Amino acid sequence: MPSRALLAALCAAFAATAAAAPLQPDAAKNCRSCAEWNQPQKPFLLYGKSWYVGTRGLSSVLIDSGDGLVLLDGALPESAPLIAANIKELGFRLEQIKYIAVSHAHYDHVGGVAALARASGATVVASARNAQALAAGLPPKDDPQADFGADANAFPKVDEVKILADGETLRIGHLALTAHYTPGHTPGATSWSWPDCDGEDCRDLVYADSLNAVSDDVYRFGGADGNGGIAASFRASIARVAALPCDVLIPVHPGFADFDGKLAQRAKGAKPDPFIDAGACKRYAETALKKLDERLNEERAAAR
Repeated sequence: MPSRALLAALCAAFAATAAAAPLQPDAAKNCRSCAEWNQPQKPFLLYGKSWYVGTRGLSSVLIDSGDGLVLLDGALPESAPLIAANIKELGFRLEQIKYIAVSHAHYDHVGGVAALARASGATVVASARNAQALAAGLPPKDDPQADFGADANAFPKVDEVKILADGETLRIGHLALTAHYTPGHTPGATSWSWPDCDGEDCRDLVYADSLNAVSDDVYRFGGADGNGGIAASFRASIARVAALPCDVLIPVHPGFADFDGKLAQRAKGAKPDPFIDAGACKRYAETALKKLDERLNEERAAAR
């Protein structure tokens, strides 16, 4: 008769297999920039046990906690097979993913989440506003890009989402992944931070959500009178990212931090590692603040 330990192991293996299913991608989005964003990118190490597994234009990060994997974002619906292939290339299996955390509920960052969650059996974690959007399959009405319409903005729904509060830390294995609400680009925007180690050398990694003041033609970040809106809270979000302990910046669009250039430097043997840059988050925030101020000036000029 098998021992209790063996029976427990067999049951756990069966449960993991039962939770997972073959990856079945949802319908491709095929937006104006989708083909460019969705170009394949070979996976690469960011630091410690954190890897980039996204596409050339859309970030997705895989973290090995030692007790299961955590994935950040799922890019486009058509990105899910590329992300899955990158995870496999690193020697992992989709069913090892325990959690999928999201940045903001736009189709180019959460479009592949539903398919990846179905295939892995992972729990999706998000801010409260992101959870509402994921359940609806649409950004909320107060999203700066809402006026593009349902046809343009829709993404596959995710019905079951674990909500993490602002500042709450998801703990699994040796990983402590903290949610930082950074609303502005969207109402539910969330940046994520975690420490990771290479031997005894530990660094702070930040998956920074978009801080771009981008909207449809109707929305005003400064409000109808130029003094309301969400400008103040957007500034607070930018300041929050600037203040995070940050040795390795991973923005939701890798081009925001010139990942192509950093990979080229790394390939040439550049030392120190170009991805380790303690000033990257502050510069990212400074650029975003300048763009927000430019946008608010444009809105005031248009109102006059």
